[in-house]
Amino acid sequence: MELTSGAKKVVVFDYGFGNVRSAERALAHAGADVEITRDYDTAMNADGLLVPGVGAFAACMTGLKEARGDWIVGRRLAGGRPVMGICVGMQILFERGIEHGEETPGLDEWPGTVGPLKADVVPHMGWNTVDAPEDSQLFAGLDADARFYFVHSYAVHEWNLELHNPLLRAPKVTWSTHGERFVAAVENGALWATQFHPEKSGDAGAQLLTNWIGTL
Repeated sequence: MELTSGAKKVVVFDYGFGNVRSAERALAHAGADVEITRDYDTAMNADGLLVPGVGAFAACMTGLKEARGDWIVGRRLAGGRPVMGICVGMQILFERGIEHGEETPGLDEWPGTVGPLKADVVPHMGWNTVDAPEDSQLFAGLDADARFYFVHSYAVHEWNLELHNPLLRAPKVTWSTHGERFVAAVENGALWATQFHPEKSGDAGAQLLTNWIGTL
């Protein structure tokens, strides 16, 4: 896709744990001006920051902190600057992850625990549908039977964020099911995330990324 002069600048944060090239190609196809980097200033000043993630929760958190990604995510969100997490990049936004009986603190942007997915077949690998809120911006323009590509053995099974300020808009939570119900995506102000891989989800994933870029 040919970029326009008004293309949004999106940084794919390169901290060693994510399919950064796939994300770069998908975002560029959706019309963004994309750069893969871990440079602090570039990541802070971009219109949007995408945090990918593959592998173990604990390893991703270690890599993110070594690259100062925890600081970058926190500072961007404090200023209302958009951040999007994908796969383990979504999971580390929660309070903690438990893998093989070991607990690792996450970024604690949302309360909740990432734990083993209870299903007959694990990992959950392949295409699945989601149950998105009717007023979702992330899934706007997509049919209810749209399918997305998942690869994960862990998930968030409950959503417990309580809003004490009635002026704040409640987050929009999307669910999916594989053996049990789990959080598939969240839209919460400047912070959005998906458990599935939009960059591997064909036309549906491309529309979803276009929707996100359109909000930057």
